[in-house]
Amino acid sequence: MNLALWLERVGLSHGDRPALGLGARVVRNYAEVAGRVARLAASLRHRFVLEPGERVAIVAKNSPDYLELMFGIWHAGLAAVPANAKLHGRELAYILEHSGARVCFASHGLDSEIGPHAPATLERLVTIGSAEYEALFAADPISAWPCQGDDLAWLFYTSGTTGRPKGAMLTHGVLAAASYAYAAEVDPVAAGDALLHAAPMSHGSGVYMMATVARLGINVTPESSSFDAAEVLRQFDAWPRTSMFAAPTMVKRLVECRADCNPDHIRTIIWGGAPMYVADALKAIERFGPRFAQIYGQGEAPMTITALSRQDIADRDHPRWAERLGSAGRAYACSEVMIADADDRPLPCGETGEVLCRGVVMRGYWRNPEASAATLKGGWLHTGDIGAFDAEGYLTLKDRSKDVIISGGSNIYPREVEEVLLEHARVREVSVIGRPDPDWGEVVVAYVVGEAERSELDALCLNGIARFKRPKEYVFVDSLPKNNYGKILKTELRELDLQQHKR
Repeated sequence: MNLALWLERVGLSHGDRPALGLGARVVRNYAEVAGRVARLAASLRHRFVLEPGERVAIVAKNSPDYLELMFGIWHAGLAAVPANAKLHGRELAYILEHSGARVCFASHGLDSEIGPHAPATLERLVTIGSAEYEALFAADPISAWPCQGDDLAWLFYTSGTTGRPKGAMLTHGVLAAASYAYAAEVDPVAAGDALLHAAPMSHGSGVYMMATVARLGINVTPESSSFDAAEVLRQFDAWPRTSMFAAPTMVKRLVECRADCNPDHIRTIIWGGAPMYVADALKAIERFGPRFAQIYGQGEAPMTITALSRQDIADRDHPRWAERLGSAGRAYACSEVMIADADDRPLPCGETGEVLCRGVVMRGYWRNPEASAATLKGGWLHTGDIGAFDAEGYLTLKDRSKDVIISGGSNIYPREVEEVLLEHARVREVSVIGRPDPDWGEVVVAYVVGEAERSELDALCLNGIARFKRPKEYVFVDSLPKNNYGKILKTELRELDLQQHKR
């Protein structure tokens, strides 16, 4: 089934209900959005001559246009490739070329970031809001393409340990099941409820927009293109019964912001992307009340591995409440989750191993059969995360087998930073690690063997990778800890950094 049918259905039955909000105002109702989506789909198919199954990229900041683009792409039977708008032009170029996207929609300003690096395979770069863009909505509407549940809907690019992004293939069926799981187990949506997209719609926040449409909710984006805690608190007052997906860093900023807000207007704040310190969770509950839920998922399993429900977080009288608050919750009803040893054999409660899941997971990685086979070995998604279940079925994440750094809810993969730094002629060796940080979760630290200047290394990073991936500190050393085979021991390096940083 095509996800676009959800919008088409509510456009016909409840067309006068508000669908999209910007700031504190309604900008379009469901009939208007459904009509624009059907006309955009016609332009994609006929003016741009795109065939069902082809990919269309979106490199954009959050706006009401984002939802229309996603549903317009699906309505036409195409697959969306929403890319992180904070990436460098060179990084975006790889995604555009690898996905084979012939068309890319970009926010004003981001189009100029893409332009100099655009691959030859990209035929059209359309600036959102331009005359060319608006002309696409003048076509005669077409009916939604009859997609199957296993057809590709969202190509979710998520970096791997090699530093090269991999495209997780999320189908219409997977996204529909993720939407059911959200509405049933995380945050039930009623007509007129709002979902505030303060986190990027290209990632976690965007996954929840479909359930909001299906249940006649309102998808709202802030006026500001960057996260502003005071603005978000004002949005809660402007839209009673508002929910929001947020990284732990965002939640912490909301707690620290002194702007007025009526907590009764908050339906649910769902945190994910990284675990939250229990102390920070307690402060958040103290400020806003028990209006929180937590999810654990990956791009390969879109928000659908485990969830810590509002009810669990609100149940302060439970004797194990504090322990549960430090967990990632229980497996979704739609997913099967297992803790396994190195041979993929299940481990009993209390024992630590890799988190494996099956159920609502990707079809595989785009154009990467080797990585697909390894990650989906035996029919289970191998998350690369280390955890343990307790006797009541609550999962606690212990560590990550991959060396991913999670800073402010964004994944940063050390090798891609290391590869850039090693381009410098006076860098002999480098190892990038994450250092625990109370504000960001982790910050990037580079241990460097060589004589390069910090300013030169900063310039290299700014020229090759996104700004948020740049190391916050460079530590120059004579050598890096290694084993007998010459492999750098990141665990030992992290321990050394922790000891040195405490001084």
